[in-house]
Amino acid sequence: MAHLRAADVPAEFNLAAHFLDRNEDGRTALHTAAGPVTYGEVKALANRTGHALRVLGVRRGDRVLLALGDGTEFVATWFGVQKVGAVTAEVYTFLKPADYRYYLDYSRPAVVVADTTTLGPLRAAGARNLLVVGADPESLRPGEHDFAAVTAEQPTALEAAPTRSDDIALWRFTTGSTGSPKACLIHARSPLLSFEWYARAVMDIRPDDVVLPVPKLFFGYANNMAVTFPFGIGAAGVVFPERSTVDRMFALIARHRPTVLVNVPTMMNAMLEHPAAAEQDFGSLRLCVSGGELLPPDLHRRFADTFGVDTIDGIGASESYHGYISNSPGRSRPGTLGRVIPGYRVRVVDDEGTEVPRGATGRLEVTGETVAAGYWQAPDKTAEAFPAPGTVRTSDLVSQDADGFFRYEGRADDLLKVGGLWVSPTEIEKCLATHPAVAECAVVGFQRDGLTRTRAFVVARDDVSGEALQQYVKGRLSPHKYPREVRFVPRLPRTASGKVDRIALRAEELPEAA
Repeated sequence: MAHLRAADVPAEFNLAAHFLDRNEDGRTALHTAAGPVTYGEVKALANRTGHALRVLGVRRGDRVLLALGDGTEFVATWFGVQKVGAVTAEVYTFLKPADYRYYLDYSRPAVVVADTTTLGPLRAAGARNLLVVGADPESLRPGEHDFAAVTAEQPTALEAAPTRSDDIALWRFTTGSTGSPKACLIHARSPLLSFEWYARAVMDIRPDDVVLPVPKLFFGYANNMAVTFPFGIGAAGVVFPERSTVDRMFALIARHRPTVLVNVPTMMNAMLEHPAAAEQDFGSLRLCVSGGELLPPDLHRRFADTFGVDTIDGIGASESYHGYISNSPGRSRPGTLGRVIPGYRVRVVDDEGTEVPRGATGRLEVTGETVAAGYWQAPDKTAEAFPAPGTVRTSDLVSQDADGFFRYEGRADDLLKVGGLWVSPTEIEKCLATHPAVAECAVVGFQRDGLTRTRAFVVARDDVSGEALQQYVKGRLSPHKYPREVRFVPRLPRTASGKVDRIALRAEELPEAA
């Protein structure tokens, strides 16, 4: 069914009914620290959660914002939202109150599902009507509801809402050239089409697969790979609420013996650099999938040589739901993104939308039936990014060789992708500039071992350490946004017009002290 089309998807189509309800109750759906969780258990909790959401006022088409760590409750809530015909939207669990306030104002959710990590920042952001996982019921305030108590009161059976395949069922947040997150409006049909085109045709996903993700489930890439795709065939995912560290990933591989590892290049490099790398047994893995940022060819080869597992790299976007170009198992070409996945049509174009010659660099334009309907409440940005229905013109710069393999050449905007997440240098600069010891600063990207990092060049007016400035940024922005290096300079290089010369900074062509 690799060539399933939108017209083949039933007009009445509910994601929870298809990806969850059809599985056998006794099969393992999730591997957790507390032990395996069956499909029957996930179904029961998803149905109870769907009823609870309705009790709290959620109606068909409403948004439900998920701000909780990975676990059975996350998965059951996601499917419970889909079961009642509402819209899922997920956000990172380590954000600042100002970040959550943005998402609350932007999405206007009917209910926010939180946990003990996010409850405090969400309170500070002014969140209302919260369903809270794992909190002491006595500590909850008016408008905050205990997840365990509310769901326990509900029935375990729930009829799926008669949603349609072309309904907007998911919001996937992305970051555009302005740095402000936008919601991509994803149709209900997209997960099914992507399951057939990518999970089946590229990954060759199997019923006995166990999928372990490095990224967390708020990230669409991980949610698709570790939950939706395995659930589409009765396989299992591994979920854990803690941050993904090398030691934790090694322990999870040893304990759960996954067959598919969903990775990112930053973690792959960290695994290789770990003192215990040579002692690890990755023999259960049949496949490693890399995403989020470009996989350097040397890193690709070293990972295979050290751990004995094949890695496939590719590219996708929130605007298309999942990947549209990928390498395939046994047919990977290191240093490339792979070839077009059947179901998509890809062009490499200039800024006016004219296709460039084969081998030339241009913007990646993708056409396919999983492409989003646009951005929420952003008509100008939608018109710019979606030149036609079912087509998205990305900011990714690529070239295509004679064999049809694509190479990543960078971004058309000025954002940096660090550890799989977009980072705005301007945002970091503005934060650093508020430190009393910082007179001037500029942030640029640099490459180390083929991976993108951020480096801050600082003109200091008082004594301050680089570590102190890193901690300062960590305390005010999301954790992944702090500069990985801080260099002190007597002054910043300038262009003839007086602007900071970022090209010189990237080349480390620094002016001498005056």
